[in-house]
Amino acid sequence: MKSFLSNFLLTLVLALVFSLLLPWWSIMLAAFLSGAIVRLRKASAFVVPFLAIAVFWIVYAWLLSSANDFILAEKIAVLLPLGGNAVLLILVTGIVGGLAAGIAGLFGNQCRALFSQSDQ
Repeated sequence: MKSFLSNFLLTLVLALVFSLLLPWWSIMLAAFLSGAIVRLRKASAFVVPFLAIAVFWIVYAWLLSSANDFILAEKIAVLLPLGGNAVLLILVTGIVGGLAAGIAGLFGNQCRALFSQSDQ
């Protein structure tokens, strides 16, 4: 449980810091680094970074969209097959970011396992 929480928090903190300086793909760098630093087992190597970045992007998108009463989000949701539903667009945004981070976190965890085996 401790490694879950530490990976979750490390991913969030790194993603927040990197997002200030780098483009959208910085969340994958944050998930990769947290996966390489904190060891997770089995499916949690994917799920923990997925949840961390999904929560981060959902909250961030909600804060940005609420500043203009979801006008832009509704217009973008019309372009996509979401029926103009801004909340659904924000959820899809979180899922896409979570998938990218989950795959990067899994890759970081596998790289950590690969290099730790070669040291022994």
